[in-house]
Amino acid sequence: MPKQVIHTDKAPKAIGPYSQAIRTDTMIYTAGQTALDPATMELVAGGIEEQTRQVLNNLRNVLEAAGSSFEHVVKTTVFLKDMNDFSKMNAVYAEYFGDTPPARSTIAVAGLPKGGIVEIEVVALIA
Repeated sequence: MPKQVIHTDKAPKAIGPYSQAIRTDTMIYTAGQTALDPATMELVAGGIEEQTRQVLNNLRNVLEAAGSSFEHVVKTTVFLKDMNDFSKMNAVYAEYFGDTPPARSTIAVAGLPKGGIVEIEVVALIA
């Protein structure tokens, strides 16, 4: 199977020359998602909890469009503008991944697109 571009209107449109996700025979690789509301393409109001929740909802929608789900995620990368937000982000993140979380890296960054404070990308198996 050649790579398949994944697109859903239930997640923000790409704001550059990239795909929301790419699906191969066995894997899905998502682009990083920020806390953009897909309907308005604006950041959701609130702090790190609200933004993390929107990011993960966007990722859920991309994974579903690609034929997968959070239970099939094997690796995530979290980009935080401020590591002081780590524990609050972590609490919301745990709601989505439960007892069998994927491997994860968390990286502090100088800035994120459109002024976001969190961005997450995932690698998942096909469901």
